[in-house]
Amino acid sequence: MAQVPQTFFDALAVRTWCGLALETLGRAREEIDAINVYPVADGDTGTNLYLTVESAVAAVEAVFAGHAAGSGPEGPTLADAARAMAHGALIGARGNSGTILAQLLRGMAQVLAEGDPAHADGQGLRLALRQAADSARRAVAHPVEGTVLTVASAAADAADGARGDCGTVARAAYDGARAALAATPGQLPVLERAGVVDAGGRGLVAVLGALVETFTGERARGVAGSAGTGPSRNPHARVEPAAGRVPVDGALEECADGAAAVPGQEGPAFEVIYLLEAEDRAVERLRERLDALGDSLVVVGGDGLWNVHVHVDDAGAAVEAGIEAGRPHRIRITHFGAGDVHTTGAERPPRERAQRAVVAVVPGEGLAGLYTEAGATTVLARPGEPPASGELVQAVRRAHAREVVLLPNDADLRHTAAAAAEQVRTEGIRVALIPTRSAVQGIAALAVHEPDRRFDEDVVSMTSAAGATRYAEVTVAERQSWTMAGICQAGDVLGLIDGDVAVIGSDVAETAETVLDRMLSAGGEMVTLVLGDAVPDAVAEHLEGRVREGYLAVDTVVYRGGRQGALLLIGVE
Repeated sequence: MAQVPQTFFDALAVRTWCGLALETLGRAREEIDAINVYPVADGDTGTNLYLTVESAVAAVEAVFAGHAAGSGPEGPTLADAARAMAHGALIGARGNSGTILAQLLRGMAQVLAEGDPAHADGQGLRLALRQAADSARRAVAHPVEGTVLTVASAAADAADGARGDCGTVARAAYDGARAALAATPGQLPVLERAGVVDAGGRGLVAVLGALVETFTGERARGVAGSAGTGPSRNPHARVEPAAGRVPVDGALEECADGAAAVPGQEGPAFEVIYLLEAEDRAVERLRERLDALGDSLVVVGGDGLWNVHVHVDDAGAAVEAGIEAGRPHRIRITHFGAGDVHTTGAERPPRERAQRAVVAVVPGEGLAGLYTEAGATTVLARPGEPPASGELVQAVRRAHAREVVLLPNDADLRHTAAAAAEQVRTEGIRVALIPTRSAVQGIAALAVHEPDRRFDEDVVSMTSAAGATRYAEVTVAERQSWTMAGICQAGDVLGLIDGDVAVIGSDVAETAETVLDRMLSAGGEMVTLVLGDAVPDAVAEHLEGRVREGYLAVDTVVYRGGRQGALLLIGVE
């Protein structure tokens, strides 16, 4: 962490602010989750904001690391750091609140990076905060007062009236945001009924508090999550995030687009989020189409890359609209489930915790479905996009169990999974980390999982099954490099056994057959094949025939993994 306070808004100040914001949201995350009732009472606003800033921090740190590795003595410029912050937040944005925060940071970056100045002063910070508030409001299809947008505008208004250095401006913005946050229950009936302030606005106040600390060295005074007036001062008293219900006393409840919802009538059932590579004109048409499909529409970004967030009943139609507009990727579809959508009615008791659950990282949509059918809670890891520890923590909480078995299914995720396990253990959850290095090892572990068995016995059995499964993958070399099997060229087909390159070939089926023969030479009873979306069924048929003809009493099972990075995953038990 860089030293505070910072005199000007330069690259180091961006780095410091991002780090402090992450720490502040880490402390406030559970409180913010607990008061999350709008637009959906799904209890994850604090977590989504944390994950969004975590992505921004990673991008900024990567810029500093890149300059440190270079030969020049100078570090990144303010423009470098600000753009990295905005880009990191954009690609890592989670949920409605995280998407809006990403646009706020992008708006600030547009001003801070303009003309590539060495640093920005108080005037520059005022302009950045104004651009942030205005651009975020434009990104929301139907802005609603009493939300994070109101808090952002109040912060910018207060900053406009401040004169002085960055510390003075930051403190004015923070104070203005706090006052606006306290007033949100009077602007949104759902907040007043629950006795809480807006969760997204509370998160923004935390981020602005970190900005104050960056320039003054003083930690901003805390903000309570409950509303100052109303029948319920305790954010937990009227809202149960686990159940997702919001009690309503009146006849109507406002939805995210300002329309009224009839009590008992469900709203959109799915949250759809994706990154989109598209031109501006295509995005304008996309906004219109998504606006007709659902609500809580937020489209942020620019320069060809956008983050799209919407709540809809037809998730497929929302994704298809993105495909027509450009190239969507990192698609996330979340089913709110009963009580997590825009529903009204009587409050229900919190859902009882299960005794035991399995949480697994999976590399493709197909395996996510397979693991889910087997009862696991999954975290999707797309090619080149490993999940952060915060996502694993969120998944463990979502599993809602007293005991959790965690399967990282990737050797590179072992430390990330260990950090997540340590965090949730402090919350009273018993967690066992099984160091699975491939999804096929996870399949083997899940196959012997028995939740009615003693926890330690179940973990030992699952660990033994995973350890007895050799794993391999067939992939394509991206560049020329030295390997254990010799020098490979870009485009060569590589067969990796237990993580090391063992075969270099030119044909997927032939390379996979060679890999399979080497693995079965040591014996085996079961072969698991997981095909990526680019591999035809003929490859699986060829390999099944090879096992059937060459290895007696060896069974083969085939799954479709979807977009999993590797062309083929192979497991031999």
